[in-house]
Amino acid sequence: MTQKNVRSVVLAGGGTAGHVNPLLAVADEIRRRDPEARVLALGTATGLEADLVPSRGYELRHVPRVPLPRKPSADLFALPGRLREAVHAAEAAIDEIGAQAVVGFGGYVSTPAYLAARRKDIPVVIHEQNARPGLANKLGSRWAARVGLTFPGTALKGGILTGLPLRAEIARLVDERAADTAGTRARAAAALGLDPARPTLVVTGGSLGALNLNRAVGGAAGALTATGAQVLHLTGKEKDGPVREIAAALPAEAAARYQVRDYLAEMHLALAVADLVVCRAGAGTVSELAALGIPAVYVPLPIGNGEQRLNAAPVVQAGGGLLVDDADLTTDWVAGTIPALLGDRERLGVMAKGAATAGIRDGASRVVDLVAEAIA
Repeated sequence: MTQKNVRSVVLAGGGTAGHVNPLLAVADEIRRRDPEARVLALGTATGLEADLVPSRGYELRHVPRVPLPRKPSADLFALPGRLREAVHAAEAAIDEIGAQAVVGFGGYVSTPAYLAARRKDIPVVIHEQNARPGLANKLGSRWAARVGLTFPGTALKGGILTGLPLRAEIARLVDERAADTAGTRARAAAALGLDPARPTLVVTGGSLGALNLNRAVGGAAGALTATGAQVLHLTGKEKDGPVREIAAALPAEAAARYQVRDYLAEMHLALAVADLVVCRAGAGTVSELAALGIPAVYVPLPIGNGEQRLNAAPVVQAGGGLLVDDADLTTDWVAGTIPALLGDRERLGVMAKGAATAGIRDGASRVVDLVAEAIA
């Protein structure tokens, strides 16, 4: 096997950042190894990929969305026609570049891509981001040549632990912190208007926010700032109002150390200054914090199939984080736990090392190695 094996691939995944970011990381690694490699992405016209893929310099071909109905419904009758149309679109993309393989990351467009690859008799490589796999990857894994897993123990046949392919900003931050931790922190703090010398808590529920995180942590703003720490609280778009009111009511000096934003596009800057993070436990969040060796309080989403709890489990078991049920994350819990943790540098250091032991920093390279093996 050599790096030159990967000359032309179709990458399939879209709809959410959890699918698109790993896809772009793998595309970048393929191009890094061979700048002449042909990379074509499949996605929808309405998902995040519609903007993110072309802006990164990769071509995108649209595939009709084919949701797989989980229960009998009218959508079930339309499924064969929609699926046939989507498979034909995926086949056209494979033919367009003479793809050696199809690499899928789950989501609506992956199922037709897997089926098209099977019809064309070219290998399928799957990457599953969550501890609990989605329907598309469960189906594709039945005939996939290689299956990469973000977390150990994910129930997919033939799964190999690769970790999550890290988005470019986080991969760079990993390298920058390794080379100059203090300098990286100082530059990021300056960009955000924070003090690099103060213990820093970052709170985030993702771009959409998490109301309970906002209520619980915001309600403890006084206890948090009384320690001398600073807080960067990312509330989610248009959810900042109540937390801003709480921060504004603090004494002036404390209020200056409780920074509220609804969204931060440069999330890597926040992670560069974070000593502790309070967050949900999506696959991307868990993987990035572990790769960077940042301790966290993980509060899994209380709805869904329980995958977020499973996502956080390896890092928590390694000592890199705390796992708190959403119902248990109250203002009293935050006020009684987080200030003491922020003030305990020794414990934070131990947690940081634990997180780092569970982190995988070369996920994109590992996935591309699987693609090369499948082609070979």
